[in-house]
Amino acid sequence: MVSSTAATFEELSARATAARESNRLPEAVRLYREALALNPKWQAGWWFLGSILYDTNEYTGCREALNHLVDLNAEAAPGWGILGLCEFQTNQYPQSLKHIQRSLSLGSAEQPEMEKVLRYHEAILLTHAGEFDHAIQKYVWFVRGLGPSPTLLSALGLAALRTPLLPQDIPADQQDLFQAAGMAAFSQMAGDQAGAQRNFATLLERFPTAHHVHYLYACSLLAANPEQAMQEFRRELEITPSSGGTLSMLAWVLLNRGDSSAALPYARDAVKSEPSYPLAQYVLGRSLVETGDVVGGIAHLESAEKLDPGNVENHLALAAAYPKARRYQDARRERQRSLELTIAH
Repeated sequence: MVSSTAATFEELSARATAARESNRLPEAVRLYREALALNPKWQAGWWFLGSILYDTNEYTGCREALNHLVDLNAEAAPGWGILGLCEFQTNQYPQSLKHIQRSLSLGSAEQPEMEKVLRYHEAILLTHAGEFDHAIQKYVWFVRGLGPSPTLLSALGLAALRTPLLPQDIPADQQDLFQAAGMAAFSQMAGDQAGAQRNFATLLERFPTAHHVHYLYACSLLAANPEQAMQEFRRELEITPSSGGTLSMLAWVLLNRGDSSAALPYARDAVKSEPSYPLAQYVLGRSLVETGDVVGGIAHLESAEKLDPGNVENHLALAAAYPKARRYQDARRERQRSLELTIAH
């Protein structure tokens, strides 16, 4: 056998491949590292080294290998994806979310099994970051599949009840709560109205005073029964007075009814409770503009746009507000942006 110290890159890479294909993983790792020391621009080597280390739970080494890969090839969708999953395992959650989303944007959807794993982690990381509305949108992807697993229901329940935890961090005595909330939300998202009614009835009966249960139920009622939805939002505020989501939704409903004066106090409290929540900034901005404080309202609408630039409603509200401040060029820009987003969707 040729010794590693005297071997060429070609010899080492061939032996690394043979070891990997024979499932001699420690040997493969050693050989890949030796080959990469001779040729650090070998992209396939960094990929296979990172993949083996990920599969053997050596996440720090995996992260290092895949960082080399994406430095060499910024379009390496699978590399970004596994890198993000490594970072999830090492509790680097903001980086993990960023890199998982980068992978999905580059085409990881072309690999169905990887796509499923990445989309699940994207959703739970959005929930962990407090971006509950975006997380719910991501879970819609899972509705088209087979029946939900208990793990998926718990994860969805966390987003639905606006709880910034990871599924593995749910206390044992709250597992049933989040499972029930997830089941109600899943059936609603799947268009199963009869199932949703049953599941919401069960959720309300079993957990009538749990935080955001009435908020979740109210959201499900908005389209068909806005009056009852308003009652449920107010009931939620009795249980969770500082719920930025509930305060924002109450203000939103009132704005849509043309009652900006009634919406304003809810909107102010929403921003106090959750200043980084885009909807809170949006409803306060609209409430202020519509009650005469155009400059103050525009400032909050601009904050909403910065927090959620892909939401067409933020751009439409600014397009309507800017002319009141004689900012006509800005209004034209926002109308154009609104049109671009509408066409894109």
